[in-house]
Amino acid sequence: MTTQLSLLLLVSSSTFLSVASASNSTTSSSHSSHIQNLLNKLPQWREHHLLVDPSSHGSGPGVNTVAAWVLSFLAASVSSAGGVGGGSLFLPILNLVAGLSLKNATAYSSFMVTGGAASNVLYNLLCTGGRRAAALIDYDIALLFQPCLLLGVSIGVVCNVMFPEWLITALFALFLAFCTSKTCRAGFRIWRSETRSATATANAHERMEPLLLPASAADGNGGEAGGDDTGFPWKDVAVLVMVWLCFFVLHVFIGDKHGKGMIRIKPCGVAYWLITLSQVPFAVAFTAYIIYAKRKKQVVHNQEDGKANLEGTKMETLPSLVFPLAAFVTGALSGLFGIGGGLLLNPVLLQIGIPPQTAAATSLFMVLFCASMSMVQFILLGMKGIGEASVYAGICFVASVVGAVVIERAIRKSGRVSLIVFLVTGIMALSTVIVTFFGALDVWEQYTGGAYMGFKLPC
Repeated sequence: MTTQLSLLLLVSSSTFLSVASASNSTTSSSHSSHIQNLLNKLPQWREHHLLVDPSSHGSGPGVNTVAAWVLSFLAASVSSAGGVGGGSLFLPILNLVAGLSLKNATAYSSFMVTGGAASNVLYNLLCTGGRRAAALIDYDIALLFQPCLLLGVSIGVVCNVMFPEWLITALFALFLAFCTSKTCRAGFRIWRSETRSATATANAHERMEPLLLPASAADGNGGEAGGDDTGFPWKDVAVLVMVWLCFFVLHVFIGDKHGKGMIRIKPCGVAYWLITLSQVPFAVAFTAYIIYAKRKKQVVHNQEDGKANLEGTKMETLPSLVFPLAAFVTGALSGLFGIGGGLLLNPVLLQIGIPPQTAAATSLFMVLFCASMSMVQFILLGMKGIGEASVYAGICFVASVVGAVVIERAIRKSGRVSLIVFLVTGIMALSTVIVTFFGALDVWEQYTGGAYMGFKLPC
């Protein structure tokens, strides 16, 4: 009897365990199938939007286009206020809301970044005026950055072709998360410094001993001290335009990654690599000339004034080669990740020690040269939809002014330039989430589709 009861209990327990395990396996497989279906439907939903042809809107702008205009206005105003180009925000809007293909979205984005950056630069030059306009944009840093920045972008694009998608996505997520953390810490450090300065100023006013002279009083007697520096630096801008033209001609000759250029050059042929490698001596020659000219100018100023001015002091705080190296790394990462340089330029300038307002204005000044080069190249290579792209560029042009005015009034009212740093931090965090998310979707689609996931040759 005891043996029969034991056998009965054993059979019952084994039956219960088998049913439970089957139920668990069914549940787990159901969950995994739901996750698999979700991951498969997201790319399908994304591809459904990509099939929309922007030229098919013959009866006027649709709901998606108007929504894309509104979101682009908001993104451009926030990006301009933070001194960031905004390409990482424009691409998802154009891709998912406006229904443009990724190729068209990239071309439209170059128009939008150019429009926003041009508006911000014009606002800094025309509306701030005089010494303040010259102080906002640091032309010395722009000169030292620009040649190596453009060289780095070219090398980064080659690396983008060679590196697998999963590695680019992982590197982008890690690097941008690190930059977001560092920029956020810099923002809190500046915030605490501003709080101490505000407290010291309040105590000084209570003792009727003003800590700083008003800006008008400081400029009143010192209007002649700046000399030519208070005006527009035509010579520096002429050198920047010369750098822009040299690299632009080389990029037009090279063409895109499909071999489409102004002249017929075999992709990855001898002429292709000769033109590509010629960017290195161009960048080195321009950088060496700029460093020599700035050092000569600094010596002359020191001899005339008897002391180094603020510009010279700032340039002497770090070795001259730090700026070109930082520019090269920034450009290489920008080309590797396929994003605009503004998202990386501003944090780099902040980490070097450039004041937030100067970093924002100088970053957008350099972004204007990079984005305009891409825009003109798209036009010369026969881009379609230039009219619609110009509409987006006009929206970003207006939004950039709005963002610049709002952030300037907020800084003037609060007395805290750290607002720019926190705004940059927010844009970087949002860009990290957006680009990493869609990058992960692309990697998953390649993995499930059995695509090759290793390194590739540049040709």
